[in-house]
Amino acid sequence: MSTLGVLAVAGLLTFGTRLSFIVLEGRVETPPLFVRALRFVPAAVLSALILPDLFAKGGVLRLDPHNPRLWAGAVAALVAFRTRNVLLTIAVGMASLWLLQYLLAA
Repeated sequence: MSTLGVLAVAGLLTFGTRLSFIVLEGRVETPPLFVRALRFVPAAVLSALILPDLFAKGGVLRLDPHNPRLWAGAVAALVAFRTRNVLLTIAVGMASLWLLQYLLAA
């Protein structure tokens, strides 16, 4: 199958999955356990996007103390835990990453 064919099939499957939730809304009762589980999807997706960059660079695991992303992630996690403020967490995490990259590069 060509690349264009794979992309078309993937697009149709994604569209069909999303459309099914829209079409079935109100006609089928969603189980409460499923609704509660959906609340955790954004956090899980964000973690899946961010965590690999914290622990690895270029496919190599970096757990050394000279990894600015790991330290900035720890600072951001502490701010998130203490304040529960998403915007403050992002701002402090980015600022600490930039500062640590500057300090550790020197």
